[in-house]
Amino acid sequence: MSAGTGDRGELFVDGTGGGRTDGATAGRTRRAAAGVGRAPAGGGAAVMFSDGDPSPSHSPGAASGTPTESAGVAAEGTRSTALPRARTGPPRRGSRRERKSWPKVAQRIVPDDLQPEVLRLELTELGDAFRAYQWRPEPDLAVLAELHDRKARAFTLWADVTDDASLREEADRAAAAARTTREMDANRRGLPVDGEGPVIERLLTRGQGVHARTVLEHVRTGSPFPEAEARLAVLMLTLRAARAGTGNVTGQDLGGWLQGDAERVLQELVDVGWLLLPEDVTAGDALMSRPEEPAQVTVPSLLADAPRPFAFGKVTRARLSGWAQKVVGDRKLRKKKAGAATRLLAVYTAAHSRPGGCLGGVGEDAGLALDEVAQFCGLRPEEVAEHAGLLAAAGWLAQEADTTDGRLRARLAERVLPLSGLL
Repeated sequence: MSAGTGDRGELFVDGTGGGRTDGATAGRTRRAAAGVGRAPAGGGAAVMFSDGDPSPSHSPGAASGTPTESAGVAAEGTRSTALPRARTGPPRRGSRRERKSWPKVAQRIVPDDLQPEVLRLELTELGDAFRAYQWRPEPDLAVLAELHDRKARAFTLWADVTDDASLREEADRAAAAARTTREMDANRRGLPVDGEGPVIERLLTRGQGVHARTVLEHVRTGSPFPEAEARLAVLMLTLRAARAGTGNVTGQDLGGWLQGDAERVLQELVDVGWLLLPEDVTAGDALMSRPEEPAQVTVPSLLADAPRPFAFGKVTRARLSGWAQKVVGDRKLRKKKAGAATRLLAVYTAAHSRPGGCLGGVGEDAGLALDEVAQFCGLRPEEVAEHAGLLAAAGWLAQEADTTDGRLRARLAERVLPLSGLL
């Protein structure tokens, strides 16, 4: 008997001397024979007989945990484990698209069989209107107050129909919300809340007045040229391009702002890089542009990749631009042939006035700092009084301005109150 290695690395013990044991010694043969029927302790090659079955530890039956025919018993340490059956999930319900969408208002479902029909339709439309309001880019308190009024009326009728006390409480809350919202709107617009005094339709809300003063401060400190004509152009072009850095202007706009200086001022702004025109458009071409084909201008400092100096939306931008256009193009100022500095002073006084028309905040220091007013208008402080007199002559200011103690004190005329910035 001798030992050898098979084609799969097993150790064979052969007792026939058929060529496999020619070089094996008797001692090696005895050691190999002594390991018959046991698997190597270290996990090495299995001991097999060349004319017998493989040992159980390496047989396919042992690997699967089933007894082999030669051994007659299961391999030690193996167990038969039944695989769990696959779970069967509950039947899928219909898709969300197939489910019925119930109309809702104020987190309440509107019943399909609610009568009268006009009430059911009003509640459904009211829920849609509230949801649409939430997607508005900017709040409109007047619209919101009207929605609360509709809700109060509809829920009152719903409570009468169903005799539900909670619906009546909801109606009372909606009525209170409508009153509060209207008071907030009146406060923002500078309207009298108690009904006393004249009702003034303001062009700007208080919040928009704050944004207007932010733009004016940006122009005061950031204009590339100190003279009034350039500052007026910078102000109006900034308002056109405030949102994305680009805007449209026409020759009529430029001529109305700057009269005969329009082309010169526009070219100077282009030369210093504050303003960009399309490659094939010159300052003269921009002056010839018409409303149906306006000239596009770009203010690089207001482009989206630059730090944003303003934080208002497109609705406020349009409102501010329209407000400034109304001030600069005021009929009486044009009739008096007011220059750029005088019109800039009109813009500044309107933006920095209280609802009643007085300039500056409340207190002993009421009025505006004269040096800041002068810088914005492209004037020297001692020249402000002269231009304030021109505003009084044009009916912009209600009285002659006071420029003592380094402050400008005055009050807007009644006709100008709708343009107040509502300090």
